Amino acid sequence: MAAAKKAVLEPLVGAVDQGTSSTRFLVFNSKTAELLGHHQVEIKQEFPREGWVEQDPTEILQSVYECIEKTCEKLGQLGIDISNIKAIGVCNQRETTVVWDKLTGEPLYSAVVWLDLRTQSTVENLSQRIPGNNNFVKSKTGLPLSTYFSAVKLRWLLDNVRKVQKAVEENRALFGTIDSWLIWNLTGGVRGGVHCTDVTNASRTMLFNIHSLKWDEELCEFFEIPMEILPSVRSSSEIYGLMKTGALEGVPISGCLGDQSAALVGQMCFQNGQTKNTYGTGCFLLCNTGRKCVFSEHGLLTTVAYKLGRDKPVYYALEGSVAIAGAVIRWLRDNLGIIKSSEEIEKLAKEVGTSYGCYFVPAFSGLYAPYWEPSARGIICGLTQFTNKCHIAFAALEAVCFQTREILDAMNRDCGIPLSHLQVDGGMTRNKILMQLQADILYIPVVKPSMPEITALGAAMAAGAAEGVGVWSLEPEDLSAVTMERFEPQINAEESEIRYSTWKKAVMKSMGCVTTQCPENGDPSIFCSLPLGFFIVSSMVMLIGARYLTGIP
Repeated sequence: MAAAKKAVLEPLVGAVDQGTSSTRFLVFNSKTAELLGHHQVEIKQEFPREGWVEQDPTEILQSVYECIEKTCEKLGQLGIDISNIKAIGVCNQRETTVVWDKLTGEPLYSAVVWLDLRTQSTVENLSQRIPGNNNFVKSKTGLPLSTYFSAVKLRWLLDNVRKVQKAVEENRALFGTIDSWLIWNLTGGVRGGVHCTDVTNASRTMLFNIHSLKWDEELCEFFEIPMEILPSVRSSSEIYGLMKTGALEGVPISGCLGDQSAALVGQMCFQNGQTKNTYGTGCFLLCNTGRKCVFSEHGLLTTVAYKLGRDKPVYYALEGSVAIAGAVIRWLRDNLGIIKSSEEIEKLAKEVGTSYGCYFVPAFSGLYAPYWEPSARGIICGLTQFTNKCHIAFAALEAVCFQTREILDAMNRDCGIPLSHLQVDGGMTRNKILMQLQADILYIPVVKPSMPEITALGAAMAAGAAEGVGVWSLEPEDLSAVTMERFEPQINAEESEIRYSTWKKAVMKSMGCVTTQCPENGDPSIFCSLPLGFFIVSSMVMLIGARYLTGIP
């Protein structure tokens, strides 16, 4: 009882974790990093046209309010006084783009999600304007010109949505990634809400100079983005404003990090060379490169890792980004219907323990690192009449691990020192089959914390450590030790290499899809220049789907 009473009396810190698939609010003990309570709400994704991915900004905001209220109710039921919550941090899906009316507070269009491909023709047109010997976009931002980042999404909105155009003309429009949209609303919205972002989220817009840490006039001119709609850029750990409504009214919002930077902080990767991999909707490998920008020669991004205070130095990271990880499980559930819940995938995979020569390349949004190939599309190959839904489930998990292997290989080549183990986090790490597969395919140990909510923990740490809050020490000697679970490789290196090399052949077969009509105009027609064998495989999926994918004998 004494220990429980002490936990209740110590300062607490909350974290909003707004991801692509769900929103959560979590509360941690600032002295022990113990998770005391949380609530989660799944978020809808809309696919109005081929390659388009949208979400409702109002639904996202309401989900945050709901999660905060429900978590506070749960804490009350546990006898925990919510007045001990001294700060709130925000971590969020990055790049997803929102434009709203600062007078009414209403979104002017759906949130254009980071996975969205509608801007491919915009990217191609802009690429032609970049001199081959002076890629000033990449040198200033660390990013390749891609549909992934916010600038081209914002450009599309300015070109195609009259409500956005009119609001810009009348000086009513505000732009932001999800963190900006949430902080503006939580701190008052139309009644004095703070329009800001942090350096990690700003670094994913393709409008931010990662060297000067400012919005870049040349980049804004290149993308034709009016700078007056951009949020102010702050550090990742400072008081931005106070909560203006709800059970936590008056509590400072004092931490803000893009989700992958938050996971880096939550994993306590504060030293040069420390690396983590997060398994969420996508999969993201980040390596702390210290105060130095390191530019990749193998398809990785250079990004801002964090800046934990106004007067603190900025730290950078190399990043390997995979578009589809957990999203492939959701696709099996929602599109194919071969599982009823995400947790079911582990049971199916365990039944067979192998993909039996089936390989899955989930290039639903093209391929990100290390290829940056927007023409790729998803394939399942190596099917026979023996293949059933269990083999496809196993192949889907393997696909996540193979993609991680690709970006880890690129990271090792860029850094010159191979990783001896991989620190992992994210919702998918609860899947023990996945973790063991990952160790086997990488042929190094995989280490995961027993508490999986590392992304939210990172946001809470940044919030609690902020000047004026000061309830969470980030000094190495004060950081709580985290219990870890370790997965050792259980297959020989030769078998691991054979499986990986076969996967690479499948990746090559996924490439070559080209858009014959601009998706931005609403009727994309996709032509694939894949070999005939692919179409045979596709036909087999259709023919055997009713029988084998549903498990009917």
